Amino acid sequence: MTTRENIIEKADQFIRNKGYNAFSFKDISNDIGIKTASIHYHFPTKSDLGVATIKEHIARTEALKKRVANESPLIKLEAFLEVQAQIKKENKVCIVGSLATDLNTLDESIKTELQGFSQIVITWLTEVLIEGKKLKIFDFEMAPRTKAIMIITNMVAIVQLSRLTNDSDFDLVRETILTELRPKK
Repeated sequence: MTTRENIIEKADQFIRNKGYNAFSFKDISNDIGIKTASIHYHFPTKSDLGVATIKEHIARTEALKKRVANESPLIKLEAFLEVQAQIKKENKVCIVGSLATDLNTLDESIKTELQGFSQIVITWLTEVLIEGKKLKIFDFEMAPRTKAIMIITNMVAIVQLSRLTNDSDFDLVRETILTELRPKK
């Protein structure tokens, strides 16, 4: 892993564990053992680092989309749900959810990147649902984009809520999403 990648990874951890406003370049430098000047070399401002961190999540999402592009809509949906399961397993929260809590204090560049990332995920899941409905793999009544947003918000929320309740609640919500999409006989 390069120094730049290491800095982004550490920023991602801090954002998702403490929040964007709760860490500094000094925290990163202390944690990975480099000078803050090294961080500034790669990221002149904290906003630059925030944008780069979101871009890393975009790249991961695009890689996932490419990996499952030729799979069935169900496999694509399960891949999305598995990302949330991995977040849960690592006792993290979604980057969007974490940054959204700090939204009113974020630089415009971060807000713009975060909105773009959100749209990528919403659009992809909407397309998966449309494809699944067309192939009669999924059945739902509401607009596909609305259904996509409901799935996303359910998963983001249950990752956080199940930290307080029970891990089985996460599995229950995930399975309910899949069950409710199955065509009715």
